[in-house]
Amino acid sequence: MMKSYNFNVLLLIIVLCSLTLLSSASMSLETGDESPYLYREGTGKGPKEWGLINRRWRTCSNGKLQSPVNLSQQKVQVLPSLGKLKRDYQPAPATIKNRGHDITVRWKGNAGKIKVNGTIFKLLQCHWHSPSEHTFNGSRFELELHMVHFSPERKIAVVAIVYEYGRPDSFLSRLFHHIKSVGKEERNIGIINPGDIKFGSRKYYRYIGSLTVPPCTEGVIWTISKKIRTASREQVKALRDVVHDGFKTNARPTQPSHERAIYLYSP
Repeated sequence: MMKSYNFNVLLLIIVLCSLTLLSSASMSLETGDESPYLYREGTGKGPKEWGLINRRWRTCSNGKLQSPVNLSQQKVQVLPSLGKLKRDYQPAPATIKNRGHDITVRWKGNAGKIKVNGTIFKLLQCHWHSPSEHTFNGSRFELELHMVHFSPERKIAVVAIVYEYGRPDSFLSRLFHHIKSVGKEERNIGIINPGDIKFGSRKYYRYIGSLTVPPCTEGVIWTISKKIRTASREQVKALRDVVHDGFKTNARPTQPSHERAIYLYSP
């Protein structure tokens, strides 16, 4: 009986440590609040200078797998064998925070996962960039959502959805009053279901890139929904207005592809 009890206690400790490590990984692989970088060139802190601001950010300047990229129809390879993106999300407690450079929703419980190439990636947080970071045949849209996932091996997978002006987005509508009033302090917003984020299509682009903010960590598996969804002007304006000066438009310019393979799953 005592051996069984000790085993259960040990198992609980391992699970709690794993969750702590995943949370720590998400913070260490992305910059935190009030980071000394901007999106405006000519300030000495713009995207071209990111790799010079901090030696740990050198990959932002010399990396060969940087994101975002232009998704050119002429260079995309159709690859049906990629298969349908396997998403298994569920409602979980969440918080919202203004990190200065973006608005972030972070799930504190098990919000579900995606499966890519046989690897499970757990959803940890989502945030928005405006205008969009990825471009489609050179066209930039109004907004881009990033859903950030981590594997137990600390690999990163990001699912992105791009928006143009149109009908309000239902997920943003639910968060709208939180977005307009959130401050530096992380705020509990109750149970949020990431499954409410609409993709609208099974078609997606896939390539290997990086985080789009310092330290620009490479090896990120990107999945970008092919369908352009809609968000209202009021929703996009709210996301822009609440972030700090220098981040009203928080989209990194597209980076050289360096002949990387960009695939399209089209069932």
